[in-house]
Amino acid sequence: MRAHIKLTTVADLFSTEESRADEQREKVMDIPLEEISDFPGHPFKVKADEVMLEMADSVKQYGVLIPGLVRPKADGGYEMVAGHRRKKASELAGRETMPCIVRELDDDQATIIMVDSNLQREYILPSEKAFAYKMKLEAIKRQGARTDLTSAQVAQKSANKTSRQIIAEQAGEGPHQISRYIRLTELTPSILEMVDDKRIAFNPAVELSYLAEEEQKALYETMQSEDCTPSLAQAQRMKKLSQDGRLNVDVIFSILTEEKPNQKEKMTIRRERIDRFFPRDFTEKQKEDLIVQLLESWYKKRQREQER
Repeated sequence: MRAHIKLTTVADLFSTEESRADEQREKVMDIPLEEISDFPGHPFKVKADEVMLEMADSVKQYGVLIPGLVRPKADGGYEMVAGHRRKKASELAGRETMPCIVRELDDDQATIIMVDSNLQREYILPSEKAFAYKMKLEAIKRQGARTDLTSAQVAQKSANKTSRQIIAEQAGEGPHQISRYIRLTELTPSILEMVDDKRIAFNPAVELSYLAEEEQKALYETMQSEDCTPSLAQAQRMKKLSQDGRLNVDVIFSILTEEKPNQKEKMTIRRERIDRFFPRDFTEKQKEDLIVQLLESWYKKRQREQER
């Protein structure tokens, strides 16, 4: 019985309900940057680009206006959940600390907050979306399998929605599109970088994600040597050949070196060079017909001269 008796401390006797509530309320703390580590597997790139340098200038003048969110680590220090760019800007600005909210979060809660906070950015690379959606999907699935669900999670579960549907609603995209983004995580880093750089379009990239790793490596080497990228139709053919076990280096080369309709050379003639030769009332069709007739006449004359 003594073990179950909880004695009231002196502090509890003299503290007010308001002070106890204040102790439980989250506070903003200035935390040394060296004590904050990045979130494991953080999928969003933090670059010292022009936008980052502008943010660093702002931090240098006004400080960090919106606190970051961190969680305490078991071995000491803190782990960044939301605010990686603000941390980088603080480092570039020469700051030693950064204002942060400290919150106890489990891995899944932290993952979901980390993803959602970064998806609010104006521009996100395809690779960033791909790995972010994948991390959030796995976190939501784990939450659904747990017995200690919060009320919000219970509501999601009772609505009979799949994890992809939950992500799709929150991201403003369709479940199928979420799946297509997650497919990009199956691409090799070199090809995924080409997608980020807009050298490979999104739709062909999704099809290429079904190729085996060695096939993707062979594809990348061929793209580099031939300076070309596959169209959607070509990517779909490679996917089918891969599934049938008939895709190899030679087949990849033959497909990539095909002449695509949009790669055929087009000849254009500036209007000001030819308009003076036509009557003003000539239509574009009449001009084209006359040019072809003159070329045919010239060609026949040249043929006759060569036969002499």
